[in-house]
Amino acid sequence: MTTEKKFSVCGMCTVRCPIQVDVDGDNVKFIQGNPNSPLKGALCARGGAGPGLLNDSDRIRQPLIREGERGEGKWRKASWDEAFDHVAGKLKQIIEKHGSRSVLWSDRGGPFRDLHQAFMRGVGSPNYCNHDASCARNVQHAAQSLFGFGRKGVAYDFKNSKHVILQTRNIFEAINVKEVNDLLDGIDKGCKLTVIDIRATVSAGKADNFFMVRPGTDYAFNLAVIHELINKNLYNAGYVKKWVKDFDQLKKFVRNYSPEWAESRTGVKASHLRTFVSDLAKAAPSVVWHPGWMNARYLDSFYVSRTIYMINVLLGAIGAKGGLPFMAKPKDCGQKGINTLASLYPKPEEKRADGVGWKYKHFDAGPGLLHLAFKAVETEDPYPVNAYIAYRHDPLMAFPDPEAQKKILDKLELIVSVTFSWSATAWYSDVVMPLSPYLERESIIATKNGLKPHLFIRQRAVEPRFDNKADWEILCGLARRLGLDKLDFESIEDIWKYQLDGTGVNIEDFNDTGFVHFTDKPIYYDEDKFKFNTESGKIEIIAPKWEEAGLLSLKPYEDKTEPESGQFRITFGRCGVHTQGHTVNNPLLFEQMPENVLWINKHKAAEMGINDNDVVKISGNGYSGKMRTFVTEFIHPEAVFMIHGFGSDVPAETRARNKGVADFRLMKGGMDLWDQAGGGIALQEHFVNVEKA
Repeated sequence: MTTEKKFSVCGMCTVRCPIQVDVDGDNVKFIQGNPNSPLKGALCARGGAGPGLLNDSDRIRQPLIREGERGEGKWRKASWDEAFDHVAGKLKQIIEKHGSRSVLWSDRGGPFRDLHQAFMRGVGSPNYCNHDASCARNVQHAAQSLFGFGRKGVAYDFKNSKHVILQTRNIFEAINVKEVNDLLDGIDKGCKLTVIDIRATVSAGKADNFFMVRPGTDYAFNLAVIHELINKNLYNAGYVKKWVKDFDQLKKFVRNYSPEWAESRTGVKASHLRTFVSDLAKAAPSVVWHPGWMNARYLDSFYVSRTIYMINVLLGAIGAKGGLPFMAKPKDCGQKGINTLASLYPKPEEKRADGVGWKYKHFDAGPGLLHLAFKAVETEDPYPVNAYIAYRHDPLMAFPDPEAQKKILDKLELIVSVTFSWSATAWYSDVVMPLSPYLERESIIATKNGLKPHLFIRQRAVEPRFDNKADWEILCGLARRLGLDKLDFESIEDIWKYQLDGTGVNIEDFNDTGFVHFTDKPIYYDEDKFKFNTESGKIEIIAPKWEEAGLLSLKPYEDKTEPESGQFRITFGRCGVHTQGHTVNNPLLFEQMPENVLWINKHKAAEMGINDNDVVKISGNGYSGKMRTFVTEFIHPEAVFMIHGFGSDVPAETRARNKGVADFRLMKGGMDLWDQAGGGIALQEHFVNVEKA
């Protein structure tokens, strides 16, 4: 047969890179980055391992309905009709008894969430959530507190930058291929790279400057940078005068946060910090200080991201070429955007169970905060929540203290997992509805805002090998049985037709490249066209919503708790091979990295008689595990580090089960430990003991 090229979207992580899939019948021959995109044909290891999902012996092959106790692993195979009828019937009973608001949803967010939000609106529940409480909520709210718009209101113009700073962002391991390519292009043109972290990541290995800070002192480092910019008049005075409100209050606030003060907290020499700030000023405004990706770390992580944005502001980088220019949308190109599926139904008027938008008025109500929704399940305050649908989301691994979570989930009458692979949450569900892996499913059309806004599409590369369905098939099937006629689409073509109606774009326009571009040249706004969605129209240092909530816009620095003798602060992160627990059981990626190791400082290890590659016992909060060590000088002595996503206890994950140590099990009580100003879970405010096994 002739090899056919299909344009699709990778599903191996949340970046969702555009890809080209070469297929021969139902066989995937090759996957590469879409050559019509900035990926230049490149793809990361995770993207290349997509075919491993198709014939995986552990794959869920048909709908399953629980017969034993939750988590016991006793399942009954079911047809899709039976699964749809079962779930819809349960939902109808729950809604009739407790109301529509009693249904909760969570997913991984991303460009296809419009369909999920439409389903929840159709049900009549305000309780749509995503994973972001364990990821970038602090970043989102930091942006909103200053600009009135969220973190996706600006882009990162790496390829034109003169200095890029990565703090709580490990770009060369938590890989976004376009961003990696753009940054490498920028470095080739002379861009400097600075990394601020508690350990030397791969990103740090490529940096001009690496500052190994004491764990939890990023806020102190940033305050000293602001102090130095203002004290030495290195900031963009014209930009600040035109666009910044309350600058005098910021100037007064940082008066005592000198580089010498920061040195005593962070361990970074004052002279080195001063040289760094001087370099930043010389590169301005073409500076990108990334505000963070996964910044659910400390109790002051909101203020870390907030001060990062402030530094970008002081350098005039917000809106600047080579800095953080504003995101353009189709309307900025004179084009009508696609029709949203969520607009098929009115936004529910009922208040959210998690308190976002009414109890916590300073938070963004869009995806809410799942840990607070779980608290509502536990307490039935402000009302009972009785049904939960987890779509490609595994909170039992993504959030801390799974045993505490299970006690909460046990209060639910129905737990449904829509997933293409096993997870702890799927194993604990009542019904598993198997989603086709991304190579076997098509998705709704999505918009990508940015310097060159465009539409993109995921095509089905090969037909499903087993009795799995695409997300639109699953949700439209449920909608049909729930009487949600507006969401009762018979085909993906009907959905695409609805989305494109009135846009002047036809589905055939995607055939040649997988995209519909609205402009050939990047859009940079002139400064007189800048727009901030605040009451003053300026960047507001003092954030009214936060002040009204009793939270300081400018919070004094508080020293972090030091680990007791024999203890370490537990930290975790990503690597270039795995996407948390999502990929550990993948047969191709498991071979590359079957278990995680514990990074430990070599001087601390020597004191404890621990050598490289020794087996150690790590324990905390009633849980312990054994793992091998990676002894290095390139991690701060107060911390240990491991890759997240290991330590699965799901029997159906035959490769990943009991491999490595689960960091989230070491975080007892972690669901109640969260950043009140930013909303994110504080995942790195826990301490563990380490001893030689």
